[in-house]
Amino acid sequence: MRIAIIVGSTRPGRNGVAVAQWVLENAQKRSDASYELVDIADLDLPLLDEPIPPSMGQYQNEHTQKWAAQVASFDGYVVVTPEYNHGPSGALKNALDFVYGEWNNKAAGFVGYGSVGAVRAVEQLRLVMAELQVATVRAQVVLTLANDFENYSVFTPTAGQEASLSAVLDQVVSWSGALAGLREGQAA
Repeated sequence: MRIAIIVGSTRPGRNGVAVAQWVLENAQKRSDASYELVDIADLDLPLLDEPIPPSMGQYQNEHTQKWAAQVASFDGYVVVTPEYNHGPSGALKNALDFVYGEWNNKAAGFVGYGSVGAVRAVEQLRLVMAELQVATVRAQVVLTLANDFENYSVFTPTAGQEASLSAVLDQVVSWSGALAGLREGQAA
């Protein structure tokens, strides 16, 4: 089973890379799946430049085809998201919207960071993921800038955050496994 850890911000000086690296380091201690970091900043996706809606699966641009193949290669996702103005980053929303079928029948969990732990951003992402036919798990990691970041910028997770992350990973792996039959049926 392959699980992507998606860095959901492209902003210079972002905290998301350190958070995603922490997720990856903890995930790699497990033996239930392979985990890989996916940084949407590396994709350099323009703003929805495909002429045909993603639900049709007829991607014309090379960057879209490459992103679609990458998304399709995973069984589940852990999305590391900031909260900007009570929502996820525009770059993350754009990356999610770029493809469609490649997300279907998979599971996702969330690690949020921000002034209130990105809980509002995660709630919005749950709605988006539902439309992409991604099952989102209940557990989530809530990292606050005041408690889990020294001077609001150096990631220093508080005690208990590893347990929260473990719960997210447990649920993402189990749900991704449970949905495998649907993905296999979809490919047939």
